[in-house]
Amino acid sequence: MENKQINFFTPKDFNSVLKPFKKGTVVKIDNLEVREKQNELSIGLYGWYAICPSREVKKNKIHYFSLFDEPLLLYRDEKNSIRCIKNICPHRGASFYGGSISNGVLTCPYHGAKFTSEGSCQNIDRITCSHIVDNNYDNYAKRIHLSQYKVLEIDGYVFIYFSDKAETNLNKINEETPIADYELANNGFRIADSVSEEVLVDFKCDWSRIIENHLDILHIFWVHGDTIPDKDVNKNILVSFNQKIKINKKYIESIYFYKNNPSKEFIRIKYIPPGRILIYKGDPKDSRYLQVLDHIPLGENKARVVVRHYRKFLKNKLLNNLILFKEIQKKIFYKIFDEDYMILKTQTYNHQLGLIKSDEIKLLGEDRIINYFWKWYKKSEERDNPWKHIKKSKELNVYDKIIFKYPPEIKKLELINNLNIIRKTFIRYAAPLILFLLIV
Repeated sequence: MENKQINFFTPKDFNSVLKPFKKGTVVKIDNLEVREKQNELSIGLYGWYAICPSREVKKNKIHYFSLFDEPLLLYRDEKNSIRCIKNICPHRGASFYGGSISNGVLTCPYHGAKFTSEGSCQNIDRITCSHIVDNNYDNYAKRIHLSQYKVLEIDGYVFIYFSDKAETNLNKINEETPIADYELANNGFRIADSVSEEVLVDFKCDWSRIIENHLDILHIFWVHGDTIPDKDVNKNILVSFNQKIKINKKYIESIYFYKNNPSKEFIRIKYIPPGRILIYKGDPKDSRYLQVLDHIPLGENKARVVVRHYRKFLKNKLLNNLILFKEIQKKIFYKIFDEDYMILKTQTYNHQLGLIKSDEIKLLGEDRIINYFWKWYKKSEERDNPWKHIKKSKELNVYDKIIFKYPPEIKKLELINNLNIIRKTFIRYAAPLILFLLIV
């Protein structure tokens, strides 16, 4: 890759740039061939989001989060099915934060109103209040229901279908995109014989910028060249690539081949909107690794990324424990995201202050997938307007401590992981040595 200055577009700047590129044309820039097909992404910002790993939603524990600043929560009901409801009690509008969940019954902390589920696990009709409020309780309970979104557990993830509004009856929510589009098996991957590592990372910056960053695979040479344990990924090694991009209604896929060896693949990225990115190499069923990144737009300048790395090598559990492979992998993940975070914060700052002007931003041929992403994002945000119900106020940060598990400023999970490395290293190596010396 040549040593070039790469600038970035804002969503507002793309109409003028995209005019020369008509559908069905072939664009050649520096021997990079990109064919834009007639098909375009059909999904918008409303759709399936992988909110968290299934193991995060435990029985009798409430999992708080938000989407586009709408306060939500997850919990397991009496049938162990996961429910997603608005974090607003319909009695007086209080939050359930500080309340409790016991055997699937949710209790509001304000007046003790209790909510239980009705309907089968396959066809949830509604969630009703069973707390006796007054003598007119029966009529009251018939009118009071919690607002909710559809939930499914797939591949060990909790997916919710975020739509125009939450409903008291899930049958009223029509899914424009099937959940099957996000299943790893339906994308060609065989993960049954893989092992995985996983981290959750929160960013205080714009959600769309994080997706842009992860679609730009070539920045790893410059930003992460000293962190990624790969001798071929280094900013001191100049590598050039050919790029092929496939676009259809379900996804965008970009494949990079070495320019000096066109038959050899470097990496490929598959973006399945609104928030999932798959990074791997070669045929999915034969790929030795798969990195799944799920991006959750918690709110304005608040975003979460769930990272899961599947691999078909070093699967021996005893060996992994001995060399602390899982903990070391997590340490690398945290360092990579901290390096990205520095850039993402400055991009967000420059964009929001209006310091990035359209005539100052220049796309390169290698940025074509970024081009397509911003075109889709701008169109989707204008059409769906997921912020329309939210009255923004920069002074309100009520939910920050609730929904943020790992702001990079705090590095709580990274610190826990580092302490685990020290503790396990002592147990595996230092403790036996000390015991041996005492015996001798």
